[in-house]
Amino acid sequence: MIGMLTGRVDSVADGGCVLDVNGVGYLVACSRKTLDRLTARDGVQRLLVETRVSQDAITLYGFLDASEREAFRALIEVKTVGPQKALLVLSGLAPDQLAQAIAAKERKKLAEVKGLGAATANRVIDEPAMQKWAVGRATPEADGGGVVLAPVTPDSPEADAISALLNLGLKRPEAERAVAKAKTQLGDSPELNALITLALRESAR
Repeated sequence: MIGMLTGRVDSVADGGCVLDVNGVGYLVACSRKTLDRLTARDGVQRLLVETRVSQDAITLYGFLDASEREAFRALIEVKTVGPQKALLVLSGLAPDQLAQAIAAKERKKLAEVKGLGAATANRVIDEPAMQKWAVGRATPEADGGGVVLAPVTPDSPEADAISALLNLGLKRPEAERAVAKAKTQLGDSPELNALITLALRESAR
């Protein structure tokens, strides 16, 4: 089974991408959030992979971090939630947001995820295994509204990204919030162009 792939994104399509690994193209299904993060970066990238084998296909599902893969594994254990619906959920909600919704039993929020529906949302929330998964993962900032950027130093990527967003017409609180949300996805020491690109996407949500 394939557990990880390292290569360059050759092309992106709705629902997945082709990852070029030493000249071999692997078709990997991903959430929309993972695809956005992939396209915001350049060069070689690493994808954690979940391999699922059915009667007529071997499908690879890719994740940029372990938390999304863990959420995917938990979701596909829920009755009527297969891999594709799990990706829909993770396209609409980051793992921490999903944990918050499940822990707080926010049925309406989960039902509003495109392609999910009320019945499946209720199953996800009522599934004991999902409640167990959500414990300890839900945080007050999980909805993204309370994400705060730590104080930035001059000439840092964060300061430059905020400046770029201000020049594009955003107000400082909006720019700082968008950069903070982008940084939580890109991790420490983000590359400036990737940070600006993803922050712009976050500001438009």
